[in-house]
Amino acid sequence: MSFDAVNVTPHAYSYPLLIKQLLHSALAVSKDQEIVYRDSVRISYQEFRRRIGRLANALHAQGVGPGNTVAVMDWDSHRYLECFFAVPMMGAVLQTVNIRLSPEQILYTLNHARADIVLVNAEFIPMLAIIREQLETVKKFILISDDGSEMASFKVPFAGEYESLLAAQSADYDFPDFDENTRATTFYTTGTTGLPKGVYFSHRQLVLHTLAAATHLGSAPKQGRFHRDDVYMPITPMFHVHAWGLPYVATMLGVKQVYPGRYAPDNLAKYIRDEKVTFSHCVPTILHMLLSSEAARDVDFSNWKVIIGGSAFPKGMATMALARGIDAFAGYGMSETCPMLTIARVASDVDDDNLDQQADQRIRTGYPIPLVDLRTVDGNMIDTPHDGKTSGEIVVRAPWLTMGYLHNPAASDDLWAGSRLHTGDIGVIDGKGCLQVTDRLKDVIKTGGEWVSSLELENIISQHPAVSEVAVIGIKDDKWGERPLALVVLKEGCEATTDDIKGIVKNFAEDGQISRYAIPEQVRFVATLARTSVGKINKKAIREEIGS
Repeated sequence: MSFDAVNVTPHAYSYPLLIKQLLHSALAVSKDQEIVYRDSVRISYQEFRRRIGRLANALHAQGVGPGNTVAVMDWDSHRYLECFFAVPMMGAVLQTVNIRLSPEQILYTLNHARADIVLVNAEFIPMLAIIREQLETVKKFILISDDGSEMASFKVPFAGEYESLLAAQSADYDFPDFDENTRATTFYTTGTTGLPKGVYFSHRQLVLHTLAAATHLGSAPKQGRFHRDDVYMPITPMFHVHAWGLPYVATMLGVKQVYPGRYAPDNLAKYIRDEKVTFSHCVPTILHMLLSSEAARDVDFSNWKVIIGGSAFPKGMATMALARGIDAFAGYGMSETCPMLTIARVASDVDDDNLDQQADQRIRTGYPIPLVDLRTVDGNMIDTPHDGKTSGEIVVRAPWLTMGYLHNPAASDDLWAGSRLHTGDIGVIDGKGCLQVTDRLKDVIKTGGEWVSSLELENIISQHPAVSEVAVIGIKDDKWGERPLALVVLKEGCEATTDDIKGIVKNFAEDGQISRYAIPEQVRFVATLARTSVGKINKKAIREEIGS
């Protein structure tokens, strides 16, 4: 069988999928729409485009060209959004630096990514000062300041201050066409196991992820819909997987955007109230922090939609969010997947007032978004049945998955063994195609000859009315191999005993919803749980602390 190639008219425009193409419709129809930074900056989309041009000219004047790496150390801001566009549109690579890593890890990521220039918020200069002499490739630094800090007050040889450099440049910059497979961004995993790994994405991948995410979220009839009249505010860091890719979606749609800077519950509540924010995304920790804050007590959340990701969405928290009128629902992905793979949705026949059924459907891992080929497989890479019961490792293909780890071919080969990206998660798929992650491969507890899901056990314990947060790990046991250990944070002013926690699990076991071996051997009540730099519960750190 032969296939004929499509004949291309010599003068036709091939339209490469470049990040700059995401701006066209927004600038055509939403040029006066606002982009807001905290209480200090309001710019229109038209001014945003001019600032992108000025930033590109400023970076070019500092020697940045195609292939160079520009690293950014900043809180979520309009400046970060400008870098999301200007840097890759020049043909350079944007490195979003995780400012919550240790100085040693930040040093490693800057050197490993071979950063050429660093844009740094004044708040992070003390950290930069610790590592500056050990930076191997960085040639220049640019100061970012919210409070008018002078460059001379820091012992860093700055090439200039961000706003001053932009003010001195023309807004006209002719962003060229180039190969859509050109690398656009680099960032690093949070490094809970070994050194952080660099993942990278091309223009083509980011554009396709943007289109697929917008299509999926925009196709919702009501629940979970993201549309052109929404007001968007990210509450996951822009340094982490491009804030889940939603700033690109929001910009393409031309919606009002609000960037909150450092996350503080009182400010987040204020922006949701005063700026009329309707769409966000965050990890469960942030949602818990916000809903538990005094500042949020009188805020009307009934128009707020929020994707919960990064770790499992506990049913207890989902119920609490629903009680405040929040349209909260789970999303799933990982650093290596750009990140969006699946989104939970509520079936149209579920009554709005049935909070129990609503919560059950909202905490599910969800349905694949367009172009995602997601499977669960056994150890021989054979698909497991879609019966909602048979578990397997989640493997995936999509056009926006990282092609490997930067400068790490061995780890890249492991990631893509069998020509599918291995997530390291296990899960089940039901007859309607809905995925449910049951655990990380490394977090499953093998006890009494059965596999017990730590995530399922956490979800059950979270439903106790006194429980604020919970983490479950396996600890060694001479008789059973492993036994579950539950670490529980209680709600302020609430009490519970070890027997109370064991009792709720026992009830689920007696109903046949979980193995009897899942009833925890021990329960420890703690004040806080260890977390990663992006707010996820850090079970590796917990295991090390417990000595399991």
